Amino acid sequence: MIELLSGMGLALFGVSIGSGLVLMGAAGGIGKIASSAVEGIARQPEAGAKIQTAMLIAAALIEGVAFFALIVCLLMGYASSGLVESAQKAPTAVEAPSH
Repeated sequence: MIELLSGMGLALFGVSIGSGLVLMGAAGGIGKIASSAVEGIARQPEAGAKIQTAMLIAAALIEGVAFFALIVCLLMGYASSGLVESAQKAPTAVEAPSH
């Protein structure tokens, strides 16, 4: 319990919540677009091609924003977990033993 309340634990908890909210928001937005498009095509079948094109463009834009936000959340988790500092302190090359 104490570890969860530490800075790193709270940061990772925030990243988890942020990632979940991003994915739920994107899924809800794309679902709303799809349901509205189907409803619009049912009302005006002759405009189906235009509605479908607009729906696909909007869904692609939502997916792009969601992917960007998810990457930002994951990078924040990576940065806050201390892996960045440990990666910077790690040796970059292995030295050959001298004989």
